[in-house]
Amino acid sequence: MATLIRMPEIAANATSAVIKEWSKKEGDSIRVGETLAEIETDKALIEFDADQAGVLGKILAPTGKDIEVGAPIAVLFAEGETNVDIAAVLAAAGVGAPTAQPAAQLAASAAAALAPAPAATHAVPGEGRLFVSPLARRLAKDRGIDLQGVKGSGPHGRIVKRDVDALAAPNAGVAGSSVVMTAAAPSAAKEAGAAYVEVAHSGMRRTIARRLSESKASIPHFYLSAACRMDKLMALRAEINASSARKISINDFIVKAVAAALKASPQMNVSWTDSALRQYAQADISVAVSTDGGLITPVVRAADSKSLSAISAEVADLAARARSGQLAPDEYQGGSFTISNLGMFGVQEFSAIINPPQAAILAVGATSQQAVVVDGAIAVASVMNVTLSVDHRAIDGATAAQWLALFQRHIEHPLSTLI
Repeated sequence: MATLIRMPEIAANATSAVIKEWSKKEGDSIRVGETLAEIETDKALIEFDADQAGVLGKILAPTGKDIEVGAPIAVLFAEGETNVDIAAVLAAAGVGAPTAQPAAQLAASAAAALAPAPAATHAVPGEGRLFVSPLARRLAKDRGIDLQGVKGSGPHGRIVKRDVDALAAPNAGVAGSSVVMTAAAPSAAKEAGAAYVEVAHSGMRRTIARRLSESKASIPHFYLSAACRMDKLMALRAEINASSARKISINDFIVKAVAAALKASPQMNVSWTDSALRQYAQADISVAVSTDGGLITPVVRAADSKSLSAISAEVADLAARARSGQLAPDEYQGGSFTISNLGMFGVQEFSAIINPPQAAILAVGATSQQAVVVDGAIAVASVMNVTLSVDHRAIDGATAAQWLALFQRHIEHPLSTLI
């Protein structure tokens, strides 16, 4: 019996998505687990796999168009079906019939496809045929990886994204991000004597622009700054890294200190809704990670109950998979507080825009040698400047100031955070 394939909800609360490319064409045989299409979310390109076998009878959704979640995108014939009234299938689902090719032509295409055939293949002259998903092929091209001789882990030996990621793993961070975004080829133009290039906005960039514009326009931000003495933390970090296989970063200490301060001051671990103030039971820390496609904030869940080494391992894993486009939606959605650290770029101090629906974000600058006054005398110390951006609807100034003092205490006396 023919069934409708509908646009999946790739990301939580998503209302629509875009089909970047169909991996199958009308009349192709489909096996369970084979990729039907590549769907663009606001963060990456996701392979949409078939959950039942059949024949792709009719494609209803064109590529490049925004499609509502739940809307029919294709009609799947059952194996052996050759006489399907597509208009009736659509009518039964309350969908208008498309300007379809003749039913006889569809039936012939479906009948011809009943003989199993490998999907998404391309031929390489003189070297046989490779069975590669479109996304895997694109990633391999971007990374300069030769797929000849590679045995895929997908159905019937097909090379899929995870195979390319495995090949690229030894060179991670060298070939660049594999977050695949859709953007039209840059178009050169000239106006008033000034040459420039226009690059079409990706879905991710549009989402970032929309969310940050809404945040800055609708959330009443206020800002608090503090200078944290880092000498004890730097000494403790050096001692840990001298005897530990896993190297702990300053950012790992910051995540731990933020989580500890939120646990001690739950009034800061909140978000604003129109009906109530939502207070979270655990500190889910979003850590801003820069990728080629834009900023993404993977979440360290329950950071307040995790050890420093566990946080370090999790942050490293999340950041690596964020840059390679491998995060699942639940790994970058949610979170109760965000950390944005630009210290590694030499930035001394900055103010960050709140990541809605959260109520606060901590902007972290570089640690540098500065002159300080100790017991009336000038001395040199390692200092890190931080700026806390706060939603004044959810958090009062005094509450934010008390939290910032707690954070500063944990950073300046790091052993207290680890106990």
